Amino acid sequence: MREEVETTRLTLERVRDIGMAALLSSNVARENAVSVAESIVAAEADGIHSHGLMRLPAYCMHARGGKVDGCARPALEHVAAAILRVDAANGFAHPAIDLGLPSLIQVARDQGVGILAVRRSYNAGVLGYHVERLAERGLIGLAFANAPAAIAPHGGATPLFGTNPVAFSAPGSRGPALIIDQACSVAARGEVLLRARRGELIPESWALDVDGHPTCDPVEGLRGSMAPFGGAKGVNIAWIVEIMAAALTGACLSHQASSVIDNEGGPPGIGQLFMAIDPGRLNGAFAGSLDALRCAVLAQPGSRVPGQGRVAFRDKARREGIRISASLHREIMALGAQGIPASPA
Repeated sequence: MREEVETTRLTLERVRDIGMAALLSSNVARENAVSVAESIVAAEADGIHSHGLMRLPAYCMHARGGKVDGCARPALEHVAAAILRVDAANGFAHPAIDLGLPSLIQVARDQGVGILAVRRSYNAGVLGYHVERLAERGLIGLAFANAPAAIAPHGGATPLFGTNPVAFSAPGSRGPALIIDQACSVAARGEVLLRARRGELIPESWALDVDGHPTCDPVEGLRGSMAPFGGAKGVNIAWIVEIMAAALTGACLSHQASSVIDNEGGPPGIGQLFMAIDPGRLNGAFAGSLDALRCAVLAQPGSRVPGQGRVAFRDKARREGIRISASLHREIMALGAQGIPASPA
């Protein structure tokens, strides 16, 4: 059933270049384009293609159509000693998060803990990409992000919650030692989008059609709802993320947000919330404890540590580059060649 078999190999530098060209040709200010392009490179490098170049056409379409303001200037506000807030101004999430993270890191070091709330935002891409940067600075990171409605409440049939990912990172003695990044659904919605684009079937456990029946058709799954992992328990996590990322930040609730897939409606206005903790304030031997736990896990044949796979893929991508479908490559190249002038940064 696979329709696209021809692929194009790209170096990570080329991924950045074509991403920048497409964004700059779509009314995106250079500073914002850099932030978004870097996140796309990171996603492709880690093998998370559902949040890499595949998303770029939608990003450009939304910047051209006004669903996201490509020239928005996010604003940072210090609310309290340990609390920060960024208004993304209906622009891309990445520049808003990039603006707030350095201050969050400093606050966590000064206070032991810090919180960064982002509102009037957009799709944040790979949430683990953001919290990994906290672990690189020796901090524990925790992130919540709500998304447009895609999961029905337990016992219901109409989507009200987003796939609402949560991410966690922790530092060991040699840098980030643990990266957990997962949606509240069995699979990320981006993975269903990716398979719909490739003309591939999805596992029956991933999604439900509009009548609430399991489906292997990704198009029907996108029209219906994503299946939560663990049934009611997955929906419970969606509740927590919704409260932390939307109700607490002042962002739109998932069922109030417009889609980040099509061009219908105005800005989605969703939110993200990040927490950073200095583990040394509680346990000076924290990194050693985590290292010991990792060693105990890896000592068991066949076991793995969350985030281990993406790091291995990252090393290979740096050496050999990545592959995308030839049709997606042509689409992105056309976006960059259309020459819509970008506003100055």
